[in-house]
Amino acid sequence: MTLKRDDIRNIAIIAHVDHGKTTLVDGMLKQTKVFRNSEAAGERILDSNDLERERGITILAKNTAVHYQDVKINIVDTPGHADFGGEVERVLNMVDGALLLVDAVEGPMPQTRFVLRKALSLGLRVIVVINKIDRKNARPEEALNETFDLFIELGASDEQAEFPVVYTIGMEGRAGYAYDTIGADLSPLFETIIKEVPPPTIMEDEAMALLVTTIEYDKYKGQIGIGRLHSGVMRRGMSAMRITPTGERSTSKIDYLFTFSNLSKQEVEEIKAGDILAFGGFDEIGISDTITDPLAPVELPPITVEQPTVRMTFGVNTSPLTGREGKTGWGTSRRLRERLYNETRSNLALRVEDGESPEKFSVSGRGELHLGILIETMRREGYEFEISKPEVIFRRDPETDELLEPVEEVHVEVTDNLVGTVVEMLGVRRGRMIDMSSEHGMTFMRFLVPTRGLLGFRSKFLTATSGNGQLHSLFYGYEPMAGAVPRRQFGSLIAYEAGAATTYAMLDVQQRGTYFIAPGDEVYEGMVVGEHIRPEDLAVNLCRTKQLSAVHTKTYFEEERMRGVRNMSLDDFLEFIADDELLEVTPTSLRPRKKTLNNELRMREVKRREKMLAEQ
Repeated sequence: MTLKRDDIRNIAIIAHVDHGKTTLVDGMLKQTKVFRNSEAAGERILDSNDLERERGITILAKNTAVHYQDVKINIVDTPGHADFGGEVERVLNMVDGALLLVDAVEGPMPQTRFVLRKALSLGLRVIVVINKIDRKNARPEEALNETFDLFIELGASDEQAEFPVVYTIGMEGRAGYAYDTIGADLSPLFETIIKEVPPPTIMEDEAMALLVTTIEYDKYKGQIGIGRLHSGVMRRGMSAMRITPTGERSTSKIDYLFTFSNLSKQEVEEIKAGDILAFGGFDEIGISDTITDPLAPVELPPITVEQPTVRMTFGVNTSPLTGREGKTGWGTSRRLRERLYNETRSNLALRVEDGESPEKFSVSGRGELHLGILIETMRREGYEFEISKPEVIFRRDPETDELLEPVEEVHVEVTDNLVGTVVEMLGVRRGRMIDMSSEHGMTFMRFLVPTRGLLGFRSKFLTATSGNGQLHSLFYGYEPMAGAVPRRQFGSLIAYEAGAATTYAMLDVQQRGTYFIAPGDEVYEGMVVGEHIRPEDLAVNLCRTKQLSAVHTKTYFEEERMRGVRNMSLDDFLEFIADDELLEVTPTSLRPRKKTLNNELRMREVKRREKMLAEQ
């Protein structure tokens, strides 16, 4: 028997990066009386992860629920960056509708296209929310027209193209049905959700079935699975069967059962189909697992996500300083392998394979940011390891056997006077311009650029535009190789011997480049301590001390002063390291190094490679 649950609405909030998803959720939580004191609740309430707060982006999908006029609205806040598309793809399986946020100034952006395409393909009812209409140069009518064009371009059905529109000022928690008549609160938004988003349709008489879309871990309750109950009733204490995507089956009890309410989980005895819930009781739970009744098992179709495009190697830390800064025993290959493979259970867009040796693992993801967040998370947990330079994943055309490479659609926004600079920079990296327009002194451009050309490009772009340009990329597809892409222009300064770096030695060679280390830092042979001013590498001795002598060779006024050290972040180092270098990652330090630490062996390898190239 088919029923509709009018007391529930399940929605996701989707948008481009920084278009105000999390801020709008803040307003919805505050206005539904989730907090006794709305002023003390703070901002970006759902971005609880330290990395999310530091970077100002949503990385992990979050579940919450609010109550409005006797209707429970389950809300899923999703990431806006395409590198975390795996999060978006799996949580959209839980909902019946979506709020698509569009900035009133910027209009639809690259990630808007990505998340909207996913929502439309699943047949979700989409409500368009034109946000930030109080911004200077806001153009709500144009933003709405561009959004409609995007719906048509992505193949929306007639019903999907007739979407409802709400205008909001997310920071103030206000909404309206027209951009020039904004109400005092978000009531128009809540009413539109209840009216337009279809209530969940359930099969009351069918066996219990749920598809796991998110995993959490509780140190007391173990693994917690989250998903939407598709059919039947789930009760605490009942027997349940877990069916993995590969067909493996196991049986256990539902020991814990929660429903979402406001910002917390509430333990309940029973949940009916249509609601989003969390449960515990199985020793192991994986995303895409079906939890069902063992007497009448139902296997739900697994979640599919797009394939990764960038790969790097994770390995056991082999530097002379290994074991000093990480947690004891957390740097072993067994521990590292266990951590990486566990990540793939909740991070669907990630791929992990055993490497060429037991100490190395090949890790593939959606982009530099996707892998960078994993690295930063692991080092904060206490792991230490080494990683290689990111590289793109190539494919072969099954018909012609031609080598293909991933290509991204790049959207650039810069002031008119910087257009030439950006066009030249992307042209050198094999980028092809496909569109350009100018408005209010700003130029908007679209390029198709090989992913190879974008590795390490973002920091150079920000430098060239003095931090004022905007660059967003979206996976476009695979195309034939576009030719050579320029590599790093300058070589590395390499430590010649182990010891503590001295001011005396560093002053003596500081004209040769820029340092990544400060006087007193410990270095080892083969460690990269700076960037050379020439294309080739240079080994420097930074551990020399001044000979004690009564002879003064310089006066006070002739003495050089130590220049500032270049502070490099994880993202900077991922862009900087060369093919023959690794990055040593520990909870407190990031140290680039050569793969071959011994200077003499490394020089022999360089000469041998040069000789082979000359003979070819």
